[in-house]
Amino acid sequence: MTTTKDRKTMRVMLIEDNPADQNLMQRALKKSIYPIDLHIEDNGVSALEYLGNDSRRNVLKPHIILLDINMPRMNGKEFLKIVKADEVLKKIPVLMMSTSSSATDICEAYSLGVNAYIVKPMEAEKYFETIQTIEKFWFDFVVLPTTD
Repeated sequence: MTTTKDRKTMRVMLIEDNPADQNLMQRALKKSIYPIDLHIEDNGVSALEYLGNDSRRNVLKPHIILLDINMPRMNGKEFLKIVKADEVLKKIPVLMMSTSSSATDICEAYSLGVNAYIVKPMEAEKYFETIQTIEKFWFDFVVLPTTD
């Protein structure tokens, strides 16, 4: 049986402009059974700068990106379009997490290459359950590409 001590640290990038949602994610990941290295950016522009969207920047890439849809400077859809066009970055799974359940937003996100679209639960306990389910699926069952 794999223990927390045996698990590889998972690098997660959260791109979210709302401080309350950032805090909620931090709280949810503190409850995780997985070792998590969380990096937060509050817009797509700063996230691309961190990732080095020209693929030459020598930063450890996240194993997974959690992306908000509505943000200043560059929204989630614009970010997604750029990331999925980049030969290195397009391999990183991107999960869009939004309060929007609009069919237009959902279809557009999938058309741009999002790996999953999740409507954020409004209740904290349901939010924590959702994050645990995401972790279980993406960190236990999915074989993620090498990002190092």
